[in-house]
Amino acid sequence: MAKLGKRTRSAREAFAGKENVTVEEAVSLIKSNANVKFDETVEIAMNLGVDPRHADQMVRGVVGLPNGTGKTVRVAVFARGPKAEEAQAAGADIVGAEDLMETIQNGEINFDRCIATPDMMPIVGRLGKILGPRNLMPNPKVGTVTMDVKEAVEAAKGGQVQFKAEKAGVIHAGVGKVSFDEAKLAENIRAFVDAVSKAKPAGAKGTYMKRVCLSSTMGPGITVDISNATGN
Repeated sequence: MAKLGKRTRSAREAFAGKENVTVEEAVSLIKSNANVKFDETVEIAMNLGVDPRHADQMVRGVVGLPNGTGKTVRVAVFARGPKAEEAQAAGADIVGAEDLMETIQNGEINFDRCIATPDMMPIVGRLGKILGPRNLMPNPKVGTVTMDVKEAVEAAKGGQVQFKAEKAGVIHAGVGKVSFDEAKLAENIRAFVDAVSKAKPAGAKGTYMKRVCLSSTMGPGITVDISNATGN
């Protein structure tokens, strides 16, 4: 077994024996033990009682975090004419059509969110095998296939977070930075958990939310009392 560094041992000792704590206690513990040289992301992992392989148990959605993510989001938009101009004016980093498709096919994916107007989907559809596995494929269910590209770009830039259950029924996302105020982090976390709660699919049976865990990028995880995280 690899020898643990002093920082890692110290963090694990601080977290030892603590579980199912309040959101505020978890945030305080994470912040007090984050001592690397960069501003770590506060991450949430949620284990759900679903099997995403079944269509009626898929969990996906989008939530606007009240205090943003602290991350600079690069946005690409597939659009033409006035809608392309609207996207550029709203702050999109990359705007195009066939030219953008070719760039992506050549392996250049310099963006974190992809938005498209409905008329562009025949072009975007050719990129499914590239964008799909990266969770970048535009989808009307999360507002990334839309004629209102201005609102979509501004939402993406302003702290909107997409979520989607992975094969094991786990949802993972960043909900802010360690440098955020504790109250703002707690507000973001509850907003995210609330959004996932409301996205409960019709096919979900038994316990929907099984476990909620918080951590920083380089730190250990700590489980949070689900009733406290949801406010129920």
